[in-house]
Amino acid sequence: IYRLGGQAIFMTAQDTQISRKEPLADMARVLERYIDAIVVRTYGQEEVEELARFASIPVINALTDHSHPCQVLADLLTIQEKRGSLENLTVAWVGDGNNVANSWIFAAARLGFTLTLACPPGYEPDPQVLAWAESQGNGRILLIPDAAQAVAGADVLYTDVWASMGQEAEAERRRKAFENYQLNSELMAAAPSNAIVLHCLPAHRGEEITEEVLEGPQSAVFDQAENRLHL
Repeated sequence: IYRLGGQAIFMTAQDTQISRKEPLADMARVLERYIDAIVVRTYGQEEVEELARFASIPVINALTDHSHPCQVLADLLTIQEKRGSLENLTVAWVGDGNNVANSWIFAAARLGFTLTLACPPGYEPDPQVLAWAESQGNGRILLIPDAAQAVAGADVLYTDVWASMGQEAEAERRRKAFENYQLNSELMAAAPSNAIVLHCLPAHRGEEITEEVLEGPQSAVFDQAENRLHL
């Protein structure tokens, strides 16, 4: 925002009346008198939606447990830069069916590309998100449990951490469940040689992605990170 000539104010919950139990509906209607937009990064999707319902100014979801739309928009910008186009695009998601995976499903259904999702049993994306995507009749969204099969023919290979924020207590159980879903040289060999690798960071090297893949010639991870700023 500063680079675009505007002003940005960063506030934690403790900097607002939320810390004194003020309803989100009240905060939304106070903040709209002072500012032009609200960008929210929180756990609950319902909190973002309540702010949007009561505020007359734009409310942007910068991350919730449910979705991470700004991240995926930055990813699509990166793919367009590297590939030249989003036409006939196939993206392979490998790992946890988390908030970023949900946003990839939204994107595929809106833009009409192919998305394959390789997730361990019990870690698939939100069924309601999948059902919504199916109802749109646009794009191809496939759940393929075998990671090697999912990446075959993909233009983009994408992964994320196995245990997201708030799931630290599940880390050991998740490591066992995801051991066959690592983005490594063996899995890369099952994908086209010109496929690019994306990761929304921070990465746990040696878990969901190996050092050689993250630092390899097919990785666009740090261009991807830069594009979050521009997006």
